[in-house]
Amino acid sequence: MELELLDGKLLKVEDGSNGFEAAKLISEGLAKASINYKLDGVLYDLFRPIPHGGKFELVTSKTEGAIDILNHSAAHLLAEAIHELYPNALFTIGPSIENGFYYDIDFLGEVIKEEDLAKVEAKMKELSKKNEYIIRKEISKEEALELFKNNPYKVEIINELEGTISIYSQGNFTDLCVGTHVPSTGFIKFFKLETIAGAYWRGDSKNKQLTRIYGTATFTKEDLDNYLKIKEEAKKRDHRKLGKELGLFMLTDYGPGFPFYLPNGMMLRRQLENWWSDLHDRNGYKIIKTPIILSRELWEISGHWGHYNNNMYTTKIDERDFAIKPMNCPGSILVYNSELHSYRDLPLKLAELGLVHRHEASGALNGLFRVRCFTQDDAHIYCRRDQLQEEIVKLLKMFDEVYSIFGLDYSIVLSTRPEEGYIGDIEIWNESEKILAEACKASGKDFKINPGDGAFYGPKLDFKLKDCMGRIWQCGTIQLDMNLPERFDCTYIDKDGQKVRPIMLHRAIMGSIERFIGIITEHFAGAFPMWLAPVQLRVLPVNNEAHKEYANYVKELLIKEGFRVELDDSEEKLGYRIRQSQIKKIPYTLVIGDKESNENVLTYRRFGSQEQITLPTNEFIKLIKDEVKSKAFLVDPKLI
Repeated sequence: MELELLDGKLLKVEDGSNGFEAAKLISEGLAKASINYKLDGVLYDLFRPIPHGGKFELVTSKTEGAIDILNHSAAHLLAEAIHELYPNALFTIGPSIENGFYYDIDFLGEVIKEEDLAKVEAKMKELSKKNEYIIRKEISKEEALELFKNNPYKVEIINELEGTISIYSQGNFTDLCVGTHVPSTGFIKFFKLETIAGAYWRGDSKNKQLTRIYGTATFTKEDLDNYLKIKEEAKKRDHRKLGKELGLFMLTDYGPGFPFYLPNGMMLRRQLENWWSDLHDRNGYKIIKTPIILSRELWEISGHWGHYNNNMYTTKIDERDFAIKPMNCPGSILVYNSELHSYRDLPLKLAELGLVHRHEASGALNGLFRVRCFTQDDAHIYCRRDQLQEEIVKLLKMFDEVYSIFGLDYSIVLSTRPEEGYIGDIEIWNESEKILAEACKASGKDFKINPGDGAFYGPKLDFKLKDCMGRIWQCGTIQLDMNLPERFDCTYIDKDGQKVRPIMLHRAIMGSIERFIGIITEHFAGAFPMWLAPVQLRVLPVNNEAHKEYANYVKELLIKEGFRVELDDSEEKLGYRIRQSQIKKIPYTLVIGDKESNENVLTYRRFGSQEQITLPTNEFIKLIKDEVKSKAFLVDPKLI
């Protein structure tokens, strides 16, 4: 049997050889470092026999995606430790997730607390040192049902499966799993159990609440230490904590997942939305607004009713089924179809700050990061086929402009056709994927392929943002869609007088305004740039009796100049009021005393600085106007 290696060389192996044996033929060191292998792009466990010849790649800790394999295996190690410490516990699912893993466990009434995690972690380390092989076995559905007959959660999963079922065993623990895993528990050396949370079985509040244990694993101690350091920094920057301290937003059990904007948060949001509107005006977009509730028939045409119904809020009006929109695109299409279009009209760019609702599991809700209603900064571009690449290139420039304003680096991922559940012809999908890839190349943008992760109606470019702590956030997207225009019979008249189907680009840059506010709150640690800050200046009279009148004059002057200003004329000592202004992360604190009142000057202190600087009033106003216009950072986010 012949295997084609990454460098194009051919490697001959005996039939029935496994990945480890093939690796040894290349290098003993490579064999020891390998955790999986890929054959024609498909992952296999290292000791699994190689089924046929093909393109062969060994997966090491340096390979993209290897950390997910490690974390999935760490979830199994956690389950093995729990099995030894709590033998009556029932296991459900334990996947790898971004930055770690979790396992949902039914402890059958036994209470496990955060302080118990140290004991579980110690047991995991003990098991890791045993370096037990993680062995895959394929069994029949009947054998699986017999093996897991005392675990109703596994039985429920097994009953939904067809064909051969795989299990993985290590030591005295066996779990139902598709895989893949590291070769042995000895590879799982550096890990940390982090938190405990509640999670309903399958995310349904009608089901039993389980105990979810979160953790993370890395290949090196250095990586784990860095991760934990970032986690500690992230706690200080937690947008939920800062949201309360800075008066940005609130959450209530009267509306789980439905955030309330407080005055400061609403002011911040208004600045974002005003800037967004100006940006789109400059780039030739027409801004629209579409209804929140639309009929079932519309969602059936779009395909959402069949593919997304479980996440939609529905109601009846005059005996007809309606749904609160989970997406803005069908409403945009109705606007497009409301009038005839010529080829000269295209591209037509319709933008909308559209409020959508999606039913997220209660256990998944997380501040502004995961909510049940949010505003997408959506745009839908209707264009001719010959305009596609040019329009995508323009979009990429727009993404560059937006993310650079916030100091956010990003990478691009091309997500291709899902294996199942997609709509439209494969030929259309292939062409769409090619167009997106060529537009990235034309823009000089590198991208990676994420197979099978496209939307059900088309492939997409996903934008992964990196904040000042190195954390990755999925925000922006460009989706190429030839299917919805077909479903809604969208047309334009070409130069020959014929009806032609436009191509539709779905596009969001921030993704969700709520989530983006959460991200930048943590990125800036609440010390927003001057142009965004809910309160830009706070004026402090040294002595109310002597200086309050002039302090009020300064406040009104700055308000007339277009700034957001507060006056702190409380009877607290000046030092205390200055500290409070710093705690609230006000960009500029102005101290008004005799000098300021008598000489028409202003003395200011910038957030994060102890230095007090005095300038003539007109020079100070020019200084802060320039700062707002340039959208300069108040402080480098990494230094806050």
